Formats: sequence, C-alpha cells, structure tokens
Amino acid sequence: MNPVLASDSATSAGTSAAATATVPVIFKRLAELRDDPAAMVETAIEHYRREGRPLELFEALKMRIRLRLGLPLIAPEDEPRQSDDIDRQLEAGLLAACRETGELFLSQGKIREGWMYLRPTGDMARAAELLSKIEPNDENSEDLITVMLHEGVDIPRGYQMLLDRNGTCNSITTFEQSIAGRDKPSRMAAARVLLDHFYDELSEVVRGDIARNEAPADPDESLHDMLTKRKWLLADGGYHLDTTHLAAVIRIARVLEDEQSLQKAWELTQYGRRLHHQFQYPGDEPFVDFYPSHSAYFGVLLGRDVDAGLALFERKMRASDPQQHGTAPMEVYTELLDRVGRSAEAIDVALGHVPDDVPSPRLVPPLLEMAARCGHYEPILDYCIRKNDPLGYAAASAAARVFAAANG
Repeated sequence: MNPVLASDSATSAGTSAAATATVPVIFKRLAELRDDPAAMVETAIEHYRREGRPLELFEALKMRIRLRLGLPLIAPEDEPRQSDDIDRQLEAGLLAACRETGELFLSQGKIREGWMYLRPTGDMARAAELLSKIEPNDENSEDLITVMLHEGVDIPRGYQMLLDRNGTCNSITTFEQSIAGRDKPSRMAAARVLLDHFYDELSEVVRGDIARNEAPADPDESLHDMLTKRKWLLADGGYHLDTTHLAAVIRIARVLEDEQSLQKAWELTQYGRRLHHQFQYPGDEPFVDFYPSHSAYFGVLLGRDVDAGLALFERKMRASDPQQHGTAPMEVYTELLDRVGRSAEAIDVALGHVPDDVPSPRLVPPLLEMAARCGHYEPILDYCIRKNDPLGYAAASAAARVFAAANG
C-alpha cells in the first residue's frame, strides 16, 4: 500500500473515531430511534426538560402535537387550512405547550418570558402561585411589578411591592392612572393595600410623636384613640404625613366594603378634620367639604348616624346642578342607600333624578345589580321603554325571571 495513502487512511479513520466520540449522547439516542418518530420526539422532550431549556422544549412539544395529528413536524409556510377538529386539537396542544414552557421559565426566575408563554392559557391563578415563589430583588422587582400589577396576575402583591419600592406618592399615581379603570375586585384589592399601608405608617408616626412628648401610647390604641386622648397632637397646625396623600387614600378607600377597612378610612377622616384649615383641601361634589363629608360617608357604612348621613347626601343631591356637577351626587347617594340595604329605594331615587341626557346603557347595569338584591325590576323596565332601549329591557326582563325563579 502506498505509505501516503495508508497514512491518509489512518488519519481519516482516527478523525472519524474522534468525531464519533464527541457526538452528544442525545444524538446517539435519536439515531437509534430514527425509525420511530414519536419516540424521537418524546426523547427530545425529556432531554430539554432535563436540561432546563424552555424554548427548545416548546418547539419539541409543538412537534409532538403535530405528529399526533398527522402533520409535518415543522409547519411549512404554505400549510393548507386544516379541518375545524384538527385546528381545535392543535390549539389545545399549543396551549398545553405554552403552559409547560411558561412554568419552566418561571421556575428559572425568568418572569417576563414565563408570563409571555403563560398568558395565552389564561391561568392567572397558576401564574400567581409560581410568581409567589420568586424572591424579589433589585434585578427582578420591576418585572414582578409589571406582571403582577399591570398585567393583573396578583394585584395585591404587585401593588404592595410598588408601595415598598416606590413609596406612597408613586403608588397613588399608579392607582389613579392604571388601576382605577379596572374591575371592582382589582380596585378593592389595591385600595386595601394602600389604605393599610398609609394607616399603619401614619399611626406609627403619631406614636413616635406621642413618645417624644409624653408617655408612649398603649399598643392597642387605634389612631382615633390616640387623637381623641391627646388634643395637642395637631393643635399647632402641624401634620405627620403628606396631607395630599391622606386625601387621596381616603378618596380611593370609598370602594372598600369590609368593616375593618371602613373603620380605618373613617379614622383617617377624623385625623383630617383636625388638620389646620390650610390643609383641608376641597373635593368634588358631593365631597366639597372633604373630611366632614367623607366622615359621614364612612359613618353610614359603619352603621353610625345612618339617617343623618343619608339625609346629608340626599340634600347634596337635591341641591346640586347636574349641568355643573354631573351625576356624582346622585350616584353617591343611591350607592349608600344600596349598601345599607335600601336597594329598592336606591333604584327609585336614581330613576327619579337621572338627567335626560344620560344614556340608558350607562344607568341600567348598576340598577340591575341593585335589583338583584331586592327584585325591584318593574321601574327599570318602564325606564327602558321610555328611553327606547330594547336591549336594556331584554336584560332587565331576563334578570327579573332569574330572580323570580330563585326566590319562589
């Protein structure tokens, strides 16, 4: 044999052996399964799960569902339209792939990527559960706030993080710009976090003021207790926290319903009433006299001087000009009536005082919520006829039938 050829042959054989020796194990396993595409795909899936590679796992999971449906493993650009049944199965498989991929990303602390894949599944509870396991730090806090708060995955925790990280002022602005337009449960969740934070902070500062000037307050004294027992606390025209923040927190707290929150909000109004007049800023009707009106508002909801409080807001409603103040005075009064169990009366008042230029679709939904608590549907039906609102009439009729069936 030609020595040169022999040398080349030996070199080639050595190179081939070395190349074979460096082939990753996964390829050897796949090569062994070349005649079984399903087994190859499952092997790839397990490999990417084990290696913690979510992007590749997603593609492998997509291949699995396509293989099961008899489609090419990789979709061609000109793939023809499939039957509705195939499309449904493909969609379900892709959602399952999104779920597993998103969970893997989140388990690795990759928040935005994980949420991007979990969002299509609509499983907010699972996303919130996984996010709760991620410890906040300087690197991930903004991502956690974005997903939990602004994407609505876990509003209480996200809003608490925002408060802790950015403070009260920024959090109030975020509430008014991003949360005020959300559904009621979301508004309530964030408002409760804000109220608790501000109430606790103010109480702590007041306790410190007391301790510097006399014996410390008892640990079980509430903010109201401390103010009542020590008239000197605000006697010199001072204050303990930003008074614009105080007003904002009280205004935002009107959405809350639990007794503990209502009590805290009422106590904040008592603090506000003791402030120097230069810090008692006016509000919008029916809360122009901001702290006294809010004190009466929360007092009604707490069962204190209910008749007097309702009479106050009724007078405000009757004295207000809808052209100047809109429907807010009427809405506040009817809301209070409804929240103290006088829903039928609330409906009658609303229908008797709503301006003619208010569109029927704006008024009917809240009225139907009230009617669901008392069965007072007939006035709503008459109103829909007067306003030429067939859809409102149909909705009220259907709701009335449901109420009648449920209440015999």
